Amino acid sequence: GSKDYTVHVIEQVGEVLVHGVGIRPGKPVILGAAQNIPVLGIPGYPVSAHLTLQLFVRPILSRMMGQAPPIPEKTKARLARRIVSPLGMEEFVRVRLGEVKGQVVALPMGRGAGNVSSLVKADGILRVPRLSQGLEADEEVEVELLCSKQQIQKTILVAGSHDLTLDILADCLGRSWPELRLASAHVGSTAGLTAIKRGQAHLAGCHLLDEETGEYNIPYLQRLLPDVPVALVNLAYRQQGIIIQPGNPKDIQGLEDLARPDIQFVNRQRGAGTRLLLDLKIKELGIDPRSINGYEREEFTHMAVAAAVANGVAHMGLGIYSAANALGLDFIPLAKERYDLVVEQEFFQSELMERLLMILRSPRFQETVLELGGYDLSDCGRLLYSTI
Repeated sequence: GSKDYTVHVIEQVGEVLVHGVGIRPGKPVILGAAQNIPVLGIPGYPVSAHLTLQLFVRPILSRMMGQAPPIPEKTKARLARRIVSPLGMEEFVRVRLGEVKGQVVALPMGRGAGNVSSLVKADGILRVPRLSQGLEADEEVEVELLCSKQQIQKTILVAGSHDLTLDILADCLGRSWPELRLASAHVGSTAGLTAIKRGQAHLAGCHLLDEETGEYNIPYLQRLLPDVPVALVNLAYRQQGIIIQPGNPKDIQGLEDLARPDIQFVNRQRGAGTRLLLDLKIKELGIDPRSINGYEREEFTHMAVAAAVANGVAHMGLGIYSAANALGLDFIPLAKERYDLVVEQEFFQSELMERLLMILRSPRFQETVLELGGYDLSDCGRLLYSTI
């Protein structure tokens, strides 16, 4: 609700010892006592509630039962990307874990206190110290495990551009081989290539259009990964366009409407292939990005862009047809783009890659993807380029 009444209730029946602690999420927790019985006020957001239950309630219950508090298993890992954290707060960051080239890699997940799915998908918890302002990419960190080390070895890490087909791929892979998992971090196409270069991902989703040649992805591999052996496997061709509200109440006809003062836009993050496509298109139209309302408002996935339009936060956003279709939004097609998977050498030659290709070419996977709309799978699973 709009106000926390728990502290007043505890004060009426006993004593409040602590109201608020220096952790994130979970700061509003209340520690008190009534008639020599511990009383705790747990924050309402699900991630905050889970964390405070683990940090405060579980040790209290263990002590009351005469047991030693459980000590979580830990592992060392390399951080895939930089984490910025506020000074003075110990932050608990959920991460996905996988083993790439013999080293455990940690991919930070969404950090919202209301993000329930991140609790289900997380493989571990990374603590950012209170007197630190964050952690750097490629830094060695210690992670408290929420899964077994055997599961980490059976996890395929995907960094890069977001696409709904990755969720379907993960589901089909798990159904065929329950011991295998696919974990994705939606960091944008260029950041995905950086992860491959650093040995921090097995695969990178990529849809980068080269302005000079009009070719997707291959020119970027030649420029950014000239000395890194990789393979390029097609996942899908997809419809990219403008996501708008049902019925088009603002009468949006194309990207030229971004210059209108009454239009609010929602963008993708820097480095995303969709962001690069937008910048190319508005450059052709002669539109100054600074004149676009919402150009600096960034989201990390196509579904987040579609949700912003559906909720009325924005009138339009650039994204894929399947995201618009999933939320019942209208769509103005702009381009058919190629979405590929960049595969690092060791993984490309592994048994896991063979299984992944079997899924990509399977009827179950392809039929499920085509049901989303806006996809062409004519080259799905095909090797397009290789320096291996």
